[in-house]
Amino acid sequence: MRADESRFIDSLFSAYSAPSVPGASVIVIQDGKVVVRRAYGMANLERGVAATPETDYRLASVSKQFTAMAATLLVKDGKLRYDQPVSDMLPELPRAARPVTVRHLLNHTSGLVDYEDLIPESRATQLNDQDVLAMLSAKDSVYFPAGTQYRYSNSGYVLLGLIVARVSGMSYPEFVRTRIFRPLGMRASVAHVEGVDTVPRRAFGYSPRGGGFTPSDQSLTSATLGDGGIYTNVDDMVRWDQALYAGGNEVVDTASLTLATTPPQLPAGAATEYGFGWFVDRYRGIRRWRHTGETSGFRNAIQRYPDRRVTIVILTNRSSGEPEAIAERIADRLLFR
Repeated sequence: MRADESRFIDSLFSAYSAPSVPGASVIVIQDGKVVVRRAYGMANLERGVAATPETDYRLASVSKQFTAMAATLLVKDGKLRYDQPVSDMLPELPRAARPVTVRHLLNHTSGLVDYEDLIPESRATQLNDQDVLAMLSAKDSVYFPAGTQYRYSNSGYVLLGLIVARVSGMSYPEFVRTRIFRPLGMRASVAHVEGVDTVPRRAFGYSPRGGGFTPSDQSLTSATLGDGGIYTNVDDMVRWDQALYAGGNEVVDTASLTLATTPPQLPAGAATEYGFGWFVDRYRGIRRWRHTGETSGFRNAIQRYPDRRVTIVILTNRSSGEPEAIAERIADRLLFR
């Protein structure tokens, strides 16, 4: 990358660059080559640990593409069907959820109630996936009939994580490690369970307060898995990105990927841009797959422009900033100059 382009990238991350602020790691891949690999600011303010490209961040909802791939692998194994009722695997769910299928969970057309709206005000301890299942099982209603509308659903992806575990006979963390991370060489990636595993080179999350930043690494919903529990670094996201281009490997095949990146046709012209774990749209006329992840202490973005073979990944450990907008600025520079 030319010096002027390097300065341009650095300018986009000026708010992340001071030695006393939470940081960011960014990677840009063009035609299969890493053309930008940078880190800014701090991974751990209290201990003075700088962010690097090897720093592991909590992906939040960027995790959903891995949960979707886990379900896809089980379909390929013949252990799951996209149009199979979710109640086959999760019989605890109430009558109102019986029409919901695996496909509805994947593309956010289930109509299931957002579990965050069901958390009692008195709740003081973190929720795990079983807690979410219990709350949804006690709520015998949905927002709309399954398959008729789109509504983004963390509930659906928590249930997908549970389904992966029940169908495979492995825990969700073990399944994604065995079937996705290990085959692709993603050694820094982990579906984190506190007290069970260790996140290597972990970034801790912060939120702005009073002109500075205060720790906000965890919230009540930070322990669920399928909707947002994966930690990784930008180097591992290169391995993931290249596997998606290759197809035909033991993780990704072209037919499944085409299905995953084709939003469903909904009745009465209802709008959706979501496939399986990806938003699919166009940016300035160019096809794009994208996702963001926002949770307590972290904001992240991935944007893939598969027809131009450009991918931008930005991971940050703060509850502020606009990594998606920064990714678009980088895309503007690479694709439209």
